[in-house]
Amino acid sequence: MDTTEEDYKKICQATLDGLQGELANGGTYLTIDPRLRLEYSKLIKATSNDLTSRAASGVISWEQAASEAQDMRNSIMEMIRGRSTPLGRAMAQQLKREGKTLNALIAYKTRQNFGESAIFNNLSELQKNKIYADIVKSAGKSNPRVNAKMLTYSRAGKGLLVLSLAVSVYVIATSDDKVAAVKQEAVVTGSGILGGMAGGAVAGLMCGPGAPVCVTIGAFVGGALASMGMSLAW
Repeated sequence: MDTTEEDYKKICQATLDGLQGELANGGTYLTIDPRLRLEYSKLIKATSNDLTSRAASGVISWEQAASEAQDMRNSIMEMIRGRSTPLGRAMAQQLKREGKTLNALIAYKTRQNFGESAIFNNLSELQKNKIYADIVKSAGKSNPRVNAKMLTYSRAGKGLLVLSLAVSVYVIATSDDKVAAVKQEAVVTGSGILGGMAGGAVAGLMCGPGAPVCVTIGAFVGGALASMGMSLAW
């Protein structure tokens, strides 16, 4: 069957819509996760400050503060990961599969403060409290290198969203039926984002936790197919 001029137009339109949807998909990914990282940093810092204040005033012991700080940090980490995009979750799992236990932190801080041969149970009460206080303080700090990366991703995400909007504006401006084009671009954008999320989630399940490259491919393919498919079906 011969390809008509109308068919070529639909293919061209679908290609542009696929690009627009993919840009929106990528921009959304790179905008959501940095915002959640900022929220995570604020939450763990607030928790650490509160526990430090309570322990310093004698409301709770430093041991209690350290235990609560580590539990709260791990809980906040899992909560934020649950709200992240599939890519953001995979990247976080690659860096740290799960939060450290209190005992592991005590052992690490003991060696860090008093030498490789130091044993926590042999320390004085004052020295033990110093270890606990260090754990509470550390629980309020997020990785500065990860924070810097997220800031870069956020800027890139905003740039992709601007490009996505520019493509939509071009498609609408060159369309004969602008009202229909506006509706189509809205649907295509939504499809690209949802398709990317779904593709990333499926890839995450297939590849397992901590596989950002696989999730990225899944998100890209899912977003592109969803946008182009919706455009061709419009």
